[in-house]
Amino acid sequence: MSTFREHKTIADRAASDRSRHRQKIEKAIKESIRDVVAEESIIGQSGKKKIRIPVKGIKEHRFVYGANEKNKQVGSAQGKDISEGQRIGHRRRARPQEGQGDKPGNKPGEEMYEIEMSLEELAEYLFSDLELPELEKKNFKFTTQEKMKRKGKRPYGIRPRLSKKETIKQKIRRKKAAIKAGSFDPNSDDRFTFHESDLRYKHIAPVIKENTAAVVFFVMDVSGSMTKSKKYLARSFFFLLYQFLNYKYSSVDVVFVSHTADAHEVNEEQFFTQVPNGGTLVSTGLKKVEEIIDKRYHPNNWNIYTFYCGDGDNWAIDNKEALSGFRRLKDVNQVMCYTEIGTSSYPSEYRLFDGGTTEKRLWDWTKLIEDKNFKRIKINQSDDIWPSFKKLFGGRT
Repeated sequence: MSTFREHKTIADRAASDRSRHRQKIEKAIKESIRDVVAEESIIGQSGKKKIRIPVKGIKEHRFVYGANEKNKQVGSAQGKDISEGQRIGHRRRARPQEGQGDKPGNKPGEEMYEIEMSLEELAEYLFSDLELPELEKKNFKFTTQEKMKRKGKRPYGIRPRLSKKETIKQKIRRKKAAIKAGSFDPNSDDRFTFHESDLRYKHIAPVIKENTAAVVFFVMDVSGSMTKSKKYLARSFFFLLYQFLNYKYSSVDVVFVSHTADAHEVNEEQFFTQVPNGGTLVSTGLKKVEEIIDKRYHPNNWNIYTFYCGDGDNWAIDNKEALSGFRRLKDVNQVMCYTEIGTSSYPSEYRLFDGGTTEKRLWDWTKLIEDKNFKRIKINQSDDIWPSFKKLFGGRT
């Protein structure tokens, strides 16, 4: 008896290739995310800014013939008793290797190419499963959040969203109608083929979801102790946070505060470009946030989030006042986050100028605050940014 096998169409292979291509892109973004979010050239840029991400080429699997030469024993073992886990044949010689670091290699490099996408497109990959924590219903004002949701089927759309099941069902309905109308004989040898009108596509549309009002404070130490590398890490963290808010929440208020020995509310451009200078009094930045909350954002009506970034260096006489400021803010915030950037210029305990006693640094002071609303993270290098960010907003690291 003859056996017939239906081969996949070229269209099916194309759909499979597109799916694999997208998976490659997603994997490349996840592997390159630390470099992307910390890339200095994108900090402070608009969502239209284009970035490049390297992606490994897609290779098709194929069978090759082995050289069944003397002593190679391909697919066999000595004797007839073969047990599970037994090594067959001889050990392979060391394979040629690619160059590593400054060492040369003799193996060809992997096939790579670059994809170009905007920051808005990148945000879609990064932030789809993240959200502001502890968001509660407040009075009066609301924010909106856009989510993509399935909304049935429709007769047009893009190829990856073709619903094969619904398409077949539509063909069956049309066939039954044709038989009933007498325009098709089910006993004939003629095939009842698919028609373009049978095609059905999954319809995915944005749904606007109302959230309660939220304001997010960005507070950054811009004193002289914030070196270029420390400020770069702080700006990278805040830029990622800013892109997340723009992508997920269309009407969240964002307030920028920078401080040295005094504090000021600034605009977005000033916040990301200000040159470090001056001394450090952390409490001034926290008091400025409290002042703005009192004037514009009553805790009964707003979900308040404060993210502070600094290098942990503070004028010793201000540490207790800064600790009190953190405590007051965590009582009115959904989340109060202290982020310490880089290694300090001083040891964890350093001597005061007026005597021989020692004073703890800000990181040690903040250990005294134990509350679910108060978070602490440390970012010593660019590799720490993305894991810390995902930990804060509910993603898996």
